[in-house]
Amino acid sequence: MKGMRCFLVAFTLLAFANSLASAFDPSPLQDFCVAINDTKNGVFVNGKFCKDPKLAVADDFFYSGLNMPGNTSNPVGSNVTTVNVDQIPGLNTLGISLVRIDYAPYGGLNPPHTHPRGTEILVVVEGTLYVGFVTSNPENRLFTKVLYPGDVFVFPIGLIHFQFNIGKTEAVAFAGLSSQNAGVITIANAVFGSDPPINPDVLTKAFQLDKNMVAYLQSRFWSD
Repeated sequence: MKGMRCFLVAFTLLAFANSLASAFDPSPLQDFCVAINDTKNGVFVNGKFCKDPKLAVADDFFYSGLNMPGNTSNPVGSNVTTVNVDQIPGLNTLGISLVRIDYAPYGGLNPPHTHPRGTEILVVVEGTLYVGFVTSNPENRLFTKVLYPGDVFVFPIGLIHFQFNIGKTEAVAFAGLSSQNAGVITIANAVFGSDPPINPDVLTKAFQLDKNMVAYLQSRFWSD
């Protein structure tokens, strides 16, 4: 009886560990699964309907335009051009995506944010970036680095991270993410720019701020 209990406990832990290992984009069991919006003839996989493989074409796996600079004339001075499953239907089930990030001269910022479904690996193409991420509670340890063209940095999945242009010229970076749609939560926007707004009493206590300051911050932040 004791042996049976040990077996059941071990089996349960193994099943739990396996479920955690499967918590991210699953490995595909076919060559590809091109996403379509056809609910009649498609097969539903990873939140998308899939095209009949016999009807797939080269353009299902193609995107053009990452050579074009993004518009950085906004309050944070940066622009993210995303290439995920919405831009390349053939990425469906493949567990990867890509972004181009443009930064305005000194001060261009990709604000603190997280990707809930993907690890990010970033390579600098132009300019000089100060980058970093913060570990989870209770350590909240900050890792930072100054990056130059050709340098690469990794931001682990789910952790708050940022990039800041400390050079006098525009900066450009490309980043790969370990999800076909990694998602993004910009911290300031999510907290102070939610729709509807979070009760100011919650934010006053959480951030130890005066309620007038909370109201000011809620009036400042935008969601994009």
